[in-house]
Amino acid sequence: MKLIDKVNKALEDDRCFWSFEYFPPKTQQGVMNLYDRIERMCNLGPLFIDVTWRWGGKSSDLTLELCSNSQTVYGVEANMHMTCTNTNFELIKNALDKAKDQGVQNILALRGDLPDNSVEFDPSVGEFKYATDLVRYIRQTYGDYFCISVAGYPEGCLGPEDIDRDIEYLKAKQDEGANMVVTQLFYDVDNFLVWVDKCRKAGITMPILPGIMPIQNYGGFKRMTDLCRIKVPQEIWDRLEPIKDDDQAIKDYGIEVAAQMIRQMQAGGIRGFHFYTINLERSTRLVLERVGLVPAVSEVRPLPWNPSLSEKRAGENVRPIFWRNHARSYIKRTELWDEFPNGRWGDARSPAYGELVHGVQVRLSTEQAVRRWGTPASTDDVKELFVRFCRGQLDTLPWSDTPLQPESALIQARLAEINSRGFLTINSQPSCNGAASTDKMHGWGPPNGFVYKKAYLEFFVSSSAMKDLLARLDTEPTVTYHAVNKAGELLTNCAEDSANAVTWGVFPSKEILQPTIVERVSFLAWKDEAFDFWNAWARVYDRASPAAALLRAFSDEWYLVNVVENNFQKDSASIFELFDGL
Repeated sequence: MKLIDKVNKALEDDRCFWSFEYFPPKTQQGVMNLYDRIERMCNLGPLFIDVTWRWGGKSSDLTLELCSNSQTVYGVEANMHMTCTNTNFELIKNALDKAKDQGVQNILALRGDLPDNSVEFDPSVGEFKYATDLVRYIRQTYGDYFCISVAGYPEGCLGPEDIDRDIEYLKAKQDEGANMVVTQLFYDVDNFLVWVDKCRKAGITMPILPGIMPIQNYGGFKRMTDLCRIKVPQEIWDRLEPIKDDDQAIKDYGIEVAAQMIRQMQAGGIRGFHFYTINLERSTRLVLERVGLVPAVSEVRPLPWNPSLSEKRAGENVRPIFWRNHARSYIKRTELWDEFPNGRWGDARSPAYGELVHGVQVRLSTEQAVRRWGTPASTDDVKELFVRFCRGQLDTLPWSDTPLQPESALIQARLAEINSRGFLTINSQPSCNGAASTDKMHGWGPPNGFVYKKAYLEFFVSSSAMKDLLARLDTEPTVTYHAVNKAGELLTNCAEDSANAVTWGVFPSKEILQPTIVERVSFLAWKDEAFDFWNAWARVYDRASPAAALLRAFSDEWYLVNVVENNFQKDSASIFELFDGL
């Protein structure tokens, strides 16, 4: 979807909105970490994100990959930066063709930063001279397909003496087909509001989104404002000076400054705010919370998982629960499907899931993994790590790059208890009997609806404990389960190979939605990944080490089990009673 349509709708509704900017990391580990951060920050409800690229298109492929995956996997619109400094028609056309092929419909057209070690802009280098040329080329070549954003400079591109001339250039970009403006960062709100008024008087009607960068540290702030020739009010310098060596105090003050800027701009009629996150999460989140810019549940969670913006997956509204923490993998393994479940699951065997080509990875460096998980020497050491994760004392395990879901707070103590006894949980959900769709803990979907969930647990258990566990489960008429080992030997009490809805919702003027299911074929496809995470963890250590051998034994000898308590009217604690005495 073109961003200008979403922006205009928000402005028409007099509704505040916000967006986040990221830059492509230089390492694969950094890319993986950024994906995790984008996924978390989508819960803050951005209208869109954008991703930069380096001059000359040096990061163009990675920029496009980040944009495409953000839309396909995390369901957030992406605005792809495109700079024309030191580029040519072929490079730009190839990048735009790829963007169109992958459904990226929004471009931020920029002249771009100067080449490395350059001091002044040389318009004779490259086939595009200015951003206006790029806007014109995109519009003439691709018609109305792309929404084109452009940069605005409230304090002048090169200084205050350029402000009036820059406004003329901005008007020229609008005349060539630009749709909206994202400004350079600034800290003088009064000057920004005056500049906006000048733009309007010059005939610029495009929406203007102010660029906000919360202050993170004194040295970086000073370098950035000097480089960009940004005017900083003396009051800010006066407040920074006595705390300049205290990074936490600087961050806290930076949050205060950004929040005050937004309040002042809101009073001046501004409704959209663009955050330069520099790939950091905390300050942006706290600024939004401080000014009360918290999205409605229906905006952040139209379904219990993030719907894809891929055109071919437009109607998809049912997924297996197993990939709850691994959406990218699920998207990849189903990308060749011709149709995606809508309303009901159907048959997952046709077409089949794609294979795990490269296996799974631990998304931490070796040093980070050892720092978090130590070097386990026994099964008890592994149990203790799972217990700490359930208690919130550990923020990641190989199967989950983020802490427990907020809803798991309701069952946190019971999760820790069964993990201490060797039932190592990697997925769970509490039951829910008709919570409002706006409920902060359980809610999803449109307002005025009600949502339901069956209690669910997924865990590893040793072969020696399986006999007693299955004997217990087989006595419970409302409990269903699947258990499988690495070799694919399946044990189940489900007579039929059909989908079991574990989440559903009832909404006004809609059919019942059942977006999360448990299903045998999907579970058998997922088990390959689930077991492979033990091997990925083992690879953190020397192959011949006792720690690596211990972790490989979990993969080779333990079972993966999922359990559903189908009586959703029971309390969430009831599913844990199945493990009492085991």
